[in-house]
Amino acid sequence: MFSLFKKPAAIHKPSPALDRILAVNGRELPLTIRKNTRATRITLRIEPGGRALKMTIPHSLKEHDIQDFLDRHQGWISTRLARQTGGSAIEDGGEITLRGIKHRIVHTGQVRGLTQSIDSEIGHILSVSGLEDHLPRRVADFLKKEARRDLERLAEQHARSVGKPFRSLSLKDTRSRWGSCSWDGKLSFSWRIVMAPPPVIDYLAAHEVAHLREMNHGPAFWSLCKQLCPHMDESKAWLKRHGSALHAIDFG
Repeated sequence: MFSLFKKPAAIHKPSPALDRILAVNGRELPLTIRKNTRATRITLRIEPGGRALKMTIPHSLKEHDIQDFLDRHQGWISTRLARQTGGSAIEDGGEITLRGIKHRIVHTGQVRGLTQSIDSEIGHILSVSGLEDHLPRRVADFLKKEARRDLERLAEQHARSVGKPFRSLSLKDTRSRWGSCSWDGKLSFSWRIVMAPPPVIDYLAAHEVAHLREMNHGPAFWSLCKQLCPHMDESKAWLKRHGSALHAIDFG
């Protein structure tokens, strides 16, 4: 028998929220995760003022996929939080780290001159000349130069160890990853890594050079990476804890 009346549409009850605390750039923010049967992708929203995060996910998404998404978007989250909450800025009297060492930024007031790291009686100083409006750019340019010097030296050293020369090395300001290695041997790094301690810089160079031989993240890759960089585990942990803070610094 056929009914002339339509059955009432099924009522989809919202899934309970999967609340947790997310550590971002030294802050602990409440994160609400809601499953939605209609969602086909992950969406992440930062509440006004950067007070909290809200995430909507497909109903079938697994926990490891959620964590992978959050790990890959740490830089994105940090950058947007910095914009909303007035994050770290480069200014006279402020601080910046170079190879893990805090430097006080001192604008010399001179139109011409080099940007240089100085170990003075009052501590480490980053002396910056030029117009004050150009201060963030000049600091960034200095960090890029230092990063290239370190990464070229380390990449060449590790490339000799694996017997695989790289084709080129470029610096970028990426947020989603710290480095990459293309199939044809082109290495790319985020210049912000030069603010990290030397073992972390070394780990990043070793990681990408290891891809010259192993273009994957399988056991053989991690074994090779560990051979090149014995402090791999500690450096990975440092990047996970502090890497987002480096991304949050606003160079204008």
